[in-house]
Amino acid sequence: MVDLAKGFIMKNGLKMSTKRLNFYYGDCQALYEISLDFHTNQVTALIGPSGCGKSTLLRCLNRMNDLIPYSRAEGQVILDGEDIYDHDIDVVTLRSRIGMVFQKPNPFPKSIFENVAYGLRVKGIKDHVFLEERVENSIKRAALWDEVKDRIHESALGLSGGQQQRLCIARAMAVEPEILLMDEPASALDPIATQKIEELINELKRLYTIIIVTHNMQQAARISDVTAFFYLGSLIEVDKTENIFTRPALKQTSDYITGRFG
Repeated sequence: MVDLAKGFIMKNGLKMSTKRLNFYYGDCQALYEISLDFHTNQVTALIGPSGCGKSTLLRCLNRMNDLIPYSRAEGQVILDGEDIYDHDIDVVTLRSRIGMVFQKPNPFPKSIFENVAYGLRVKGIKDHVFLEERVENSIKRAALWDEVKDRIHESALGLSGGQQQRLCIARAMAVEPEILLMDEPASALDPIATQKIEELINELKRLYTIIIVTHNMQQAARISDVTAFFYLGSLIEVDKTENIFTRPALKQTSDYITGRFG
């Protein structure tokens, strides 16, 4: 597949895209005409200085911004050929298809098991055998099972920060989403926990389309297939990650990558 607008070849199929997306917090415009493609089984990293619109865009992709008073989106966000901002879209169903992991781990004050089972119970699933199998599989996918299998019914709040974040990833995966959104998932973690999260992301892209916001450019270079650089609410450049970090097309991208600003 050739992205004619950006001139680079993508082998994986198109999963999601934004088309001339604008977003406003009241009278303040935060995103300007964002057109960006996200491909299956790939990691797309959104980079740029603070306040450039990365997290705003991420939250537009599963309509989390709907919860903010006086905010509005204009343009399209297309998921498998359907605009998620159409009036007849069930937002609850949409968010089960597009999971989200936040910057700080946010486990519920429940057991490890009930944290992962939460979304399934919300969907009305009561079969205990099914719940046990799905919870175990999700925790295994999150590379956490060996660390918690003997205390699965103990409080999730007793886990370390890195374990809590992997638990939150397991919770997001339990409802079998198609896309995982990650908003700086390792920024609050120590280097060892960060490495585990990065290794996990590399494994999970075989199953999901992953879109990650990160301030850590080394992290973006390590884990992503495609990198999109944002500045002041605009998409400046998007390309294969190798190209962005070794031969960016625009001086503004080069200046940010090399630390001249940001």
